[in-house]
Amino acid sequence: MKRTLLAFLMLVSSLTAPANVRLPRIFSDGMVLQRNQKIPVWGWAKAGEKVAVHFRGQLKSVKADKNGKWAVWMDALPEGGPFDLVINGENTLKYSDVLVGEVWICSGQSNMEWPVRLSSNAEKEIKEGRYPQIRHFKVPNTTAQEPKDDLSDGNWVSASPENVGAFTAVGYFFARELFKELNVPVGLINSSWGGTDIETWISRPALEKSAVFGPMMKSMPSVLNLESALKQRRQKVIQKLTELQGIIPKDSAAASIWKDPSFNDVKWPEIPVPGLWEQSVEDFDGVAWLRTGFNISPKDAGKAAELHLAMIDDTDISYVNGVKVGAMKNAYSAKSIYQIPAGLLKEGGNTIAVRVEDTGGGGGLYGNPDDLKLVSGDQVIKLGGRWKFQLESLMPDAGKSFNNPNSFPALLYNGMITPLIPYAFRGVIWYQGENNAGRAVEYGSAFPLMINDWRASWKHGDFPFYFVQLTSWIASGGNSNTGSQWAELREAQAQTLRLPNTGMAVTIDIGETDNIHPQNKQDVGKRLAAIALSQTYNRQVPYLGPSFSGIKIEGAKAVVSFNNTGDGLFAKDKYGYVRGFEIAGADQKFFYAKAFIEGDKIVLMNESVKEPAAVRYAWADDAGDANLYNKEGFPAEPFRSDKWKALTGDVKYSIK
Repeated sequence: MKRTLLAFLMLVSSLTAPANVRLPRIFSDGMVLQRNQKIPVWGWAKAGEKVAVHFRGQLKSVKADKNGKWAVWMDALPEGGPFDLVINGENTLKYSDVLVGEVWICSGQSNMEWPVRLSSNAEKEIKEGRYPQIRHFKVPNTTAQEPKDDLSDGNWVSASPENVGAFTAVGYFFARELFKELNVPVGLINSSWGGTDIETWISRPALEKSAVFGPMMKSMPSVLNLESALKQRRQKVIQKLTELQGIIPKDSAAASIWKDPSFNDVKWPEIPVPGLWEQSVEDFDGVAWLRTGFNISPKDAGKAAELHLAMIDDTDISYVNGVKVGAMKNAYSAKSIYQIPAGLLKEGGNTIAVRVEDTGGGGGLYGNPDDLKLVSGDQVIKLGGRWKFQLESLMPDAGKSFNNPNSFPALLYNGMITPLIPYAFRGVIWYQGENNAGRAVEYGSAFPLMINDWRASWKHGDFPFYFVQLTSWIASGGNSNTGSQWAELREAQAQTLRLPNTGMAVTIDIGETDNIHPQNKQDVGKRLAAIALSQTYNRQVPYLGPSFSGIKIEGAKAVVSFNNTGDGLFAKDKYGYVRGFEIAGADQKFFYAKAFIEGDKIVLMNESVKEPAAVRYAWADDAGDANLYNKEGFPAEPFRSDKWKALTGDVKYSIK
């Protein structure tokens, strides 16, 4: 009886014990606080508890409210550090190695999330990545049906060879340019998630008040049941896959025979390879196998060879004639080349089997068809075409938190943005839009809505918001005559420059035809930094490329004028040819234009267009041949002079 009473008293004591003062996860050792602005420090304590914050000779005190919340604003401070931030309540917290400098939020989808370790010259960049005053905080990928007030994890780390490989590459190269010019600490808050729609980054109230999205939001339940939605989605995917391939194996062991050359895959469905399998199987994340066959001539039988599998998303184990020849984990944009040992290839028919694990977004073998081949001596066997496909398992998400950030709007705003408010920062850099290309015209409303939403959430005025215009990628092969979703998305991004204190880094020239994740993130970061240095930090540096100003028709010629020509226009071509321009008459049929630079103008013509009505530049999904720059080295913005009907004009967002 005494033991029972003692246990009860201990339980009551634990329930009524004072709550420790705590701060959000965004505060940690090594953090960077924003200079020359009031610095908010906030957290939780026992209701009515007095909390004192000490930093750089300042002392600010406050009492926690009835809900245990408290906040103070430290006076603005110049750059410096390292310092200690100390918080006293009924307990004491101490944060060390705190710097004061410039803080930027880095957000968007995979091209912002893309790490340094997968970028160009990664080994060199990591080896030389010693910038202890550049700090990085990765916000955990989190969905939430209601706004969260804290993150589940995360900490600030400094740029070092041990850490920098995991930094957002665009953010890191942006920060490096700022640091070199400003010589002050730079903090990056990396709140990005690959494969995400812009609508998931916008708050529910903002969407509900929007003329574009408000009517759709009325159909969204006031209380979301994410676990129920997850189960429904899983059942839908299983139903689709069962219709496609029949039964799903009970475990990996049952699927292991799929690597054997004797296995009969005649009943398996086929999908095009290279190509992400989502183009054939919607919403599938998990493990699948891809199989194909090829023939070896008598003279090459038994010889060593190389298997080229283009690029793999995410992880693979690859077999030739049932023997493992290679594997790569989360290599993404790295080309997969495996050595086939002597004695493995046989005369006549041979088999390739690739087990691919996809944890989210796209999955499968993708890239340039020329990079999918087997090389044996002088013989090159092309492997592109229809491959057999079979699902081994779905992502094991049953019973776990909902993991599809695009299933409802606002999920990432709630989980990855609100926990950062009101942390002080200078501005935002943003790289997203690939996921919205199919609804490009609507993006012209969604993107400004999101920017205004974030600015209203922080109540910090029109802070700088700089973004990356989509680069070149083959996508669906769209162009001026068939329609281009990516060109229309770039146009929607450019239109967003109407908002105050915005800037756009044009990257049409540094994409990769067969890679949605181009590895050159250095130039992306540099171009964003040039905008920030000029617009935010008042440095006299160039940052704008030529942009369309107007068109004048002179007989069979179209004369295009530009803004931001700088010291003059030039074409990056050893022969001086200007590429990327098209011209059309009233029939709206476009032809490649002969283009000539005349001063700060471009003169266009084509023999098939006697009476020009419109011109376009870099108007295609993959417009990497466009080569117009100003002499400061900045590329011209893609544009169209016409207002003819857009391919995506009637495509609207709907809740999935």
